[in-house]
Amino acid sequence: MTARPIIIDCDPGQDDAIMLLLAFAAPAELDILGITTVAGNVPLNLTQRNARIMCDIGGRQDIPVFAGCIRPMLRPLMTAEAVHGKTGIDGVEIYDPETPLRPEHSVDFIIETLLAAADESITLVPTGPLTNIAMAIVREPSIVPKIAEIVLMGGAMREGGNSSPSAEFNIQVDPHAAHIVFSCGRPITAMGLDATHQVITTAERLAAIGAIGSDVGRAAHDMLEFYDRHDMEKYGSEGGPLHDPCTVAYLLAPDLFTGKQVNVAIETQSDLTMGHTAVDFWRVTGRPENTNWIYKVDADGFYDLLTQHLAKL
Repeated sequence: MTARPIIIDCDPGQDDAIMLLLAFAAPAELDILGITTVAGNVPLNLTQRNARIMCDIGGRQDIPVFAGCIRPMLRPLMTAEAVHGKTGIDGVEIYDPETPLRPEHSVDFIIETLLAAADESITLVPTGPLTNIAMAIVREPSIVPKIAEIVLMGGAMREGGNSSPSAEFNIQVDPHAAHIVFSCGRPITAMGLDATHQVITTAERLAAIGAIGSDVGRAAHDMLEFYDRHDMEKYGSEGGPLHDPCTVAYLLAPDLFTGKQVNVAIETQSDLTMGHTAVDFWRVTGRPENTNWIYKVDADGFYDLLTQHLAKL
């Protein structure tokens, strides 16, 4: 089997960090062409550093890491230190990573890599605000046919919002970028809160990750132990939802996920509902389908996959 070429665009964040480790553990399935970083959960100077720390921990210092956009396209940056801690990956040691930061801008790397590729050949995996992806599309629209699929974390329907009453964080941070991406015409699979809130890191699942006993297992356990505290208090749940790794898990085991082809439109005008994802689940608008909206996850299967892969590193 030929590994699927992907570009990961992220804003680590503990859940982005776990997503990276999961992707690192599947080299036969995923050919990671590069990791691009964006401001989101924490500012860009921290997200690029955190991605490089994960490359160190996961033994993937061969993967190029790039820094991208420092703010959304039109709005001031909104971050989430209350969830992720001041570093973005509180729970692990912070240090100056050995994995280098490449000098090229994330948007330039995305454009150059896609332009050099065959049509419909590269999958984009964005797990933060969509600023880098949208900027690349706006600057060089000819990259769009090169995209095989976009598998992203963002949005909400039945679950409402987690950073406003109606908006999920990634989309609310840069709704104008989300509008561009969801309108680009390429296949999109979206892991919104409807799906990711089913993937809860219970004490039993967290213990299984800790029991791996490796540096990777300990790092994953300690980050999740910190990360869970906020969502357990917020939702009154027995653990925190693990959002971003759902994207990579879908690439590795799509049968764990159930989706429906729908139209998704992004609210960019209303201060009250800015960043809302209007998911036409029952096809009442007549707008063309543009998204495979994931609404059901086999959570036990997901955590089995995650734990087994983390044990490989």
